[in-house]
Amino acid sequence: MTESVRRNGRTMDLDVAGAWERVRPHVRRTPVLTGELDGLKPRLKCEFLQHTGSFKARGAFNRIVSMHEAGHLEGRDVVAASGGNAGMAVAHAASTIGVAAHVYVPTTASRVKLDKLKSLGATVHTVGEQYADAYEAATQAVNETGAVFCHAYDQPEIVAGQGTIALELHEQVPDLDTVVVACGGGGLMGGLLAGLASHVTVVAVEPVESSCLHAAIAAGQPVDVPVSGIAADSLGARRLGQIAWSLVADRDVVSVTVTDAQIVAARRALWADYRIAAEPGGATAWAGLLAGAYRPARDETVAVIVCGANTDPSDLAN
Repeated sequence: MTESVRRNGRTMDLDVAGAWERVRPHVRRTPVLTGELDGLKPRLKCEFLQHTGSFKARGAFNRIVSMHEAGHLEGRDVVAASGGNAGMAVAHAASTIGVAAHVYVPTTASRVKLDKLKSLGATVHTVGEQYADAYEAATQAVNETGAVFCHAYDQPEIVAGQGTIALELHEQVPDLDTVVVACGGGGLMGGLLAGLASHVTVVAVEPVESSCLHAAIAAGQPVDVPVSGIAADSLGARRLGQIAWSLVADRDVVSVTVTDAQIVAARRALWADYRIAAEPGGATAWAGLLAGAYRPARDETVAVIVCGANTDPSDLAN
């Protein structure tokens, strides 16, 4: 399945089927659980069980293996900017292929994620208070050293890699109507839009405090937004990615927002009901259903992406 999109004035292809063949040896096929919510039975796609604790491994492997196959990693390191999850995925993929990884993170990155980054062998650079600050430092390092950059959410290989979740979902939930997903910069949402059948609705859930998709739809184009809140380390993109916007422009997406309190409640509910220790960003899609920001029809088959679990579980309710 290949989708053509535009980024920075250029047309490019998102080859989700090719990405699946490329990353299949390196990633886990994550399970789907059947949940219970107000008489509905939403499916929970457990991407928190992916390598390094989030869906990000799919895109990282697709990008790095692609570069390796093309001979572009000879004598070069890889660089990423991340709130933590994308950096861990890049570090893991780079280590698997045998290249060094430098990861730039903001000071808001959690201790859990920083410790894991270091354990994966990445050289960690802490810069600024937001992802945008780390991104600027990372791109400067790439310009100075010639390293290969792995974007957290706005490169064709990254987005196509995340789209492999869609191919699994179609096999696991054949009657799928709707997918509910957390949205930061739009890499996961974009991958789903590229990989899902056209009849499947995508519901994108964002924190009120970091809602670049919601703002882009209102403005008719990606715009900068303020970033804060409990999920900022994973959903704290200042501006929606161009690839995601190109896909949204061609296909309707339901955009909803939730508060920090609703994310906290969803995170605790996932633990209480399913013993899933999701991070705030990983619980955000579930918050969209739990808080009623999106209300499925009674006969609607819904899958919810629980996308990450790199968290300190000590503050979860017993």
